[in-house]
Amino acid sequence: MADLGRAALFVALGLALYAAIAGSLAAYRARRRLHESARNAFIGAFAATAVAAFVLLNAFRTHDFSFTYVAEHSSRKLPFPYYLTAFWGGQEGSLLLWLTVLTGLGSAAVLLNRSLIRRLLPWTVPVLGAIAAFFAFVLTFVASPFARAAPPPDGAGLTPSLQNPYMMIHPPLLYLGYVGMTIPFVFAAGALLSGRNDERWIVVTRRWTLLAWAALGIGILLGAKWAYEEVGWGGYYGWDPVENAALMPWLASTAFLHSVMVQEKKNMLRVWNMVLVSLAFCLSLFGTFLTRSGVLSSIHSFAQSPIGAWFLGFIVAAAIFSTALIFWRLPLLRTRTRLESLASREAAFLYNNLLLVAFTLTVLWGVAFPLLSEAVRGERITVGPPYFDFFLRVFGLPLLLLMGIGPLVAWRRTSLRSLGASLVWPTVAALVAGAVLLALGAGSSIPALIAYTFSVFVLAAIVLEFVRGTRARKALGERTWLSAFESLVSRNRRRYGGYVVHAAIVLLAIGVAGNAYGATKVRHLKPGESMSIRGYRLQYQGALVHNGVNDREERARLAVWRGHSQVATLMAGKNQYLAEQQTSNEVSIHTDWLRAQDLFVIGDQFNKDGSVVLKVLVNPLVPFVWLAGLVFLLGALIAMWPDPREARRLARRAEPVPVTP
Repeated sequence: MADLGRAALFVALGLALYAAIAGSLAAYRARRRLHESARNAFIGAFAATAVAAFVLLNAFRTHDFSFTYVAEHSSRKLPFPYYLTAFWGGQEGSLLLWLTVLTGLGSAAVLLNRSLIRRLLPWTVPVLGAIAAFFAFVLTFVASPFARAAPPPDGAGLTPSLQNPYMMIHPPLLYLGYVGMTIPFVFAAGALLSGRNDERWIVVTRRWTLLAWAALGIGILLGAKWAYEEVGWGGYYGWDPVENAALMPWLASTAFLHSVMVQEKKNMLRVWNMVLVSLAFCLSLFGTFLTRSGVLSSIHSFAQSPIGAWFLGFIVAAAIFSTALIFWRLPLLRTRTRLESLASREAAFLYNNLLLVAFTLTVLWGVAFPLLSEAVRGERITVGPPYFDFFLRVFGLPLLLLMGIGPLVAWRRTSLRSLGASLVWPTVAALVAGAVLLALGAGSSIPALIAYTFSVFVLAAIVLEFVRGTRARKALGERTWLSAFESLVSRNRRRYGGYVVHAAIVLLAIGVAGNAYGATKVRHLKPGESMSIRGYRLQYQGALVHNGVNDREERARLAVWRGHSQVATLMAGKNQYLAEQQTSNEVSIHTDWLRAQDLFVIGDQFNKDGSVVLKVLVNPLVPFVWLAGLVFLLGALIAMWPDPREARRLARRAEPVPVTP
């Protein structure tokens, strides 16, 4: 089976190289049959990669420890569902997942747009083939998942923190986001190489971009949920380098999704959009580099190998290739359309883009600075959370405010009188909310108070937009208010799905700002003793020990009281994993939905006399963070949902221009 896996990767590499070379020749000489051959070769590369992935999965299923990778990342005691997690839990398997998703998504995009690619964007297939060839090369010659060794009696097991249900979903979603950014990039590169200056490449990749962006966003939130429940430090996002590696392409793609609207509406920002789509792709590669190269110490980085130099070289090559293409086609990309007014929707989109890109580059500098300092001075200087928190406030608060102002501003230009009239009700709602929060004592954190005030402003602006639109549809003849609302959303899914996503970002901002009002206590308790925090009383009732399938579980049993009522029983402690010979924290969380806060308990230390050391936190408004994920998913689905009317419009716009003989 290992020989079959290696052979499949060799075939995938050969087919990807053929797609790149033959596809380039076909595009250069306009040879249709050769183009179709290159396209079919790329699809064949997906089939070969799928065979390799199946071989590795089967090795995990059968406990074939003659595979070095299987022996290092699983054991006979590993529960069945975590075989999938073990597949991408290490270096080689995660790269195989990358290649599988890349060839799968690429094949689907090529097949769905085969006519457009053949006629107008023939360079798309060779660029896609070149990217796939790089990953196939790394898997074949640098980090093969099919290396063999003398089989041990049992495997080394899987890192304990990865033995969590979220790890069955979080990495594939991140990889779908990372790899998904390749699709708009290859179409943009295909447009530049083909000398096309219209927005057809944007039209055909819109939903691919939305899919990748949504997958990356949900993946980041699921990773935060995993960190909150599994890592056991009391938070959900610590500005870890690998966390930032996923955040950066998401920020860049968010800017791109806003910016392309300006190009579609006003034929502006063509160069800027090419820069953004290239930046998002390069940052996706950089994220994979940080996660899998081992160059940075991170709780999220589980694998180290010599692929770092290869990845870094590929990132540099991709950046040079993108930059050279954009400079080469600058005369083609420039447009005569100019910004007419600083008080217009296109101007608001531009401000939004500048803030998003500035924040992205700031995060990039914070991640890269330790590497640069070590390379130049021989000393690694870390950049801590205060740096990122500062710039989150500097760029995040204006971005939050812009989300409320942008939808109320008209295209081209807006008079100050009409803008002021539109802002009246959101401004009143924000000022009232700010006054109430001050009266309740929220003034202890000025940034948090500003965030809450801006959040109310944005929510009021979103509600106002839905009310105005629904009222207009009702006036046009809809029978009921509900049918008017449904008609409003269905006729412009992207716009109103975007508003729902904005509401999700507001909920996220509310949850994040709640960190400023948390409380923490550490206490040493004997059985029967109690501690109090923020109106809760926790009584320690003793320790329990249970032997699981793959671990020894030790728990502190705690009765939680609020006033005279017991509201929960919590079991916080540690797991000692036998095969892995590691220990992990197993926190216990009580969510108080009425007060929108979490009681978070960590069993720090278990003593022989039966006493424990507990770390207890009250995390206000954290439930809003997870609620934001659900609302974000809803908004993304609305924006991506097929619309027959829009499909017909896009089909007409994507039709190739007839060539005059």
